[in-house]
Amino acid sequence: MGGVKDVQSKADLDAALSGGGSVVIHFWAAWCAASKQMDQVFSHLSVDFPHVVFLRVEAEEQPEISESYTVSVVPYFVFLKDGKTIDKLEGADPSGLANIVSKLYGSIANLGSAAPANLGMAAGHAVLETAKDLAKQNGSAKTENLTSGQPDDLRKRLQQLVDSHPVFLFMKGTPEQPKCGFSRKVVEILNNEGVQFGSFDILSDNDVREGMKKFSNWPTFPQLFCKGEFLGGCDISVAMHESGELKDVFRDHGIPLNAILKTSEPAEDLPSSEATGTAKGGSRDASSLSAALTSNLESLINSSPVMLFMKGSPEEPKCGFSNKVVELLKKDNVRYQSFDVLTNDEVRQGLKVFSNWPSYPQLYIKGELIGGSDIVLEMHRTGELKKVLADKGIIQKETLEDQLKNLVSSSPVMLFMKGTPQAPRCGFSSKVVNALHEEGISFGSFDILSDEEVRQGLKTYSNWPTFPQLYYRGELIGGCDIVLELHKSGELKSTLSE
Repeated sequence: MGGVKDVQSKADLDAALSGGGSVVIHFWAAWCAASKQMDQVFSHLSVDFPHVVFLRVEAEEQPEISESYTVSVVPYFVFLKDGKTIDKLEGADPSGLANIVSKLYGSIANLGSAAPANLGMAAGHAVLETAKDLAKQNGSAKTENLTSGQPDDLRKRLQQLVDSHPVFLFMKGTPEQPKCGFSRKVVEILNNEGVQFGSFDILSDNDVREGMKKFSNWPTFPQLFCKGEFLGGCDISVAMHESGELKDVFRDHGIPLNAILKTSEPAEDLPSSEATGTAKGGSRDASSLSAALTSNLESLINSSPVMLFMKGSPEEPKCGFSNKVVELLKKDNVRYQSFDVLTNDEVRQGLKVFSNWPSYPQLYIKGELIGGSDIVLEMHRTGELKKVLADKGIIQKETLEDQLKNLVSSSPVMLFMKGTPQAPRCGFSSKVVNALHEEGISFGSFDILSDEEVRQGLKTYSNWPTFPQLYYRGELIGGCDIVLELHKSGELKSTLSE
């Protein structure tokens, strides 16, 4: 029969695939010029190959379908036979599209193959013309990749939006009046969890709408963030909610428990990983797991000296928290193996019970659970992660000088003080913290009372005998008197932004 059918829902797609046979799906976006150009080729191929079903899916309008095929760029083509994916094609490649269709689904009119010389026959004159147009525009196949660069002012604005609330939702419409079913579903989930959240209507600002696709490397809406990290779209949010993992993630990342729990015990009675150094959810009982599953989990945990259970793969993390841990392991040149918990629900749910840790990622070293992203990131910031890796023989033990170099450079502005910014343990440290806060300067800190070796070593390293000590980009600025003088003269902010 020929022709292209627009898919309007998941049920639509299921119906189209139910008959088996040969199917090609074109994921496109109205804002993408390359999608529109490739659509011409797609339409011609549907006529030339009438025994193949050609389907179009608007990626942004059908997030459930897009996520199921892990669509991160448009145009994007999926080739199926009897319901199974047999090939994929990213980007605007008219010749490649025609070649794959011809190779997988048979030639037309005695055409042996859709070789470049015969492309005019395989999909009409449109293939050649489209190829020429795309070559003129870009010199190569054109793809709307969602990780490409953005203007600094837009990226800064997007980052401010993401960071404006501990839980933030980019959606169509408002929580009171959602403009699509997927946005409405995520709003209902957050309300059901009892979570306070901020939101932004992406229909009200096209710059934000298009910018967020690249910022998060996710082509559809809604998009849910927690503590500045991308959790996922509608499908992932629903799955996390149904498994209880969403509540666990909120609890793990410091979302106030009284904003989550409606009829449960008071928040202060619940254990905290930061306070106890152990996982939460004491009611979980590993003895309830089958012997076979327990053995499988132990084998996976011990399959590598450093083992990361995450969402997605190191090359394609499926959540912001997993991505953070991958980045720091890469930064420290740590060799590790990983397991994608999204590929095996038995492992995903069983490991929560086995480890008494309710969310992902989970990092293990020599078979021992280190923790989730917050704990791993904090250990990395303080240098504790390298110390554990060195003690376990994973990496070479660093010298004190190396440790100090890493510490002073661990944040652009770094303060070595007595106590913490929330609870300084000396008046001089308190004064420097207040000065930085008054200037609106973000900074990292290290409590020198927590590590005597660092405390004494830093005096020699910096040739400065007292604390606090303030560093900018690894260079010593000075102690309390110098910082206060810079603050008083109005030079502190400029000094820390040169």
